[in-house]
Amino acid sequence: MDIDKTILKNLCNRIDTYGEEAIKIEKALTAIQALSPENGGVGESEKAEFIQKYLTEELGCKTIEHYNAPDDRVPSGVRPNIAARLKGKNVEKTIWIMSHMDVVPPGDLSKWTNDPWTIRVEDGKIFGRGTEDNQQGIVSSLLTAKAFVEENHLPEYDLGLLFVSDEETGNGYGIEYILKNHSDLFTNEDFIIIPDSGNEAGTIVEVAEKGILWIRFEVIGKQTHGSTPELGINAARASAHLVTSLDQLYDKFNVNDPVFDPPISTFEPTQKEANVPNVNTIPGQDIFYYDCRILPSYDLSEVKSFVQQVTREIETKQKVEIKISYPQEFAAAPPTPTDAPVVISLLKAISEIKNVKPKAMGIGGGTVAAFFREANFNAVVWATQDETLHGPDEYVKIDNILDDAKVFAHVALQK
Repeated sequence: MDIDKTILKNLCNRIDTYGEEAIKIEKALTAIQALSPENGGVGESEKAEFIQKYLTEELGCKTIEHYNAPDDRVPSGVRPNIAARLKGKNVEKTIWIMSHMDVVPPGDLSKWTNDPWTIRVEDGKIFGRGTEDNQQGIVSSLLTAKAFVEENHLPEYDLGLLFVSDEETGNGYGIEYILKNHSDLFTNEDFIIIPDSGNEAGTIVEVAEKGILWIRFEVIGKQTHGSTPELGINAARASAHLVTSLDQLYDKFNVNDPVFDPPISTFEPTQKEANVPNVNTIPGQDIFYYDCRILPSYDLSEVKSFVQQVTREIETKQKVEIKISYPQEFAAAPPTPTDAPVVISLLKAISEIKNVKPKAMGIGGGTVAAFFREANFNAVVWATQDETLHGPDEYVKIDNILDDAKVFAHVALQK
């Protein structure tokens, strides 16, 4: 992982001059409302056209491939996916930086200080919908390539810039489509870096995620007046007993994995639907939900089986019927090993560029990296972010864009 310090310094100095360029690109991208049809939009084609033009006209990129996913719900008929490649000294692998082009709707416009589709630059921050999620990744990757081009220096290996659709609404027309139909784009030697999540210090390199299991419990008893409980079966009381009994999940599935924070599987009651509208009625139905985040060492079927066992016991004791369903069920993908080359290289780059102590760790789930991991490709998720995504007055720090680009340049120089 040796690098030429002089070349790195020149690249970093070049990137430091790109503040206005970052603003210019963010301004153009934010003005394009790349919303999915699920969110009332027309898709990502216009944004893809801008990126294609920048790659060819500003970077002189000659190797650009398109992997368009058919979608007759959008005017263009496709959801675009672009893979651009900047040739390196060696062809043994590609250093991929993947970002997504789609954004989420702005939500309540009254909560925005300005028009969400028109950037506002203030105190070193660029405000606007999509500026951080995921235009930060788009811009930082473009500026990484721009620095290599303008310094007339080849990266050690091919530098790949991947821009995908549909990340916000399922990935079926984005990276999932590519991996199903064009998986030969990647090799097991490739580095796959996804700048789509992180923390303010840039110290979290996400290498694993927990499985997700959402559970809906419908407890059915018998409604009656509050003064005559003997004539009914209180569904709310049975729910309370079930919630208490489900605490056994923490004892049953108690493996501790220090890669994750928190290092354990979690099983928490969350949403509760309204039952009766007045105080003096004992409810005959009660509905509530659990959000479970489960370490990869456990199979979701084990958890479901234990939940069924506990539920049957409560049915018998409380004389109720309990219906169970699963609004979301997503098994954990195999983790990227903490000693994988992409992890080691990225940790080294972050440490030397940002002068911090980064750590490879797992999160509660889920990220787009799971699709790569399921396909047996090692992928990491990393960026320096304040995590303002999806909220009003979303912003990205210009320094974060530039610093992330320097980190990518460092990785691309490593032998």
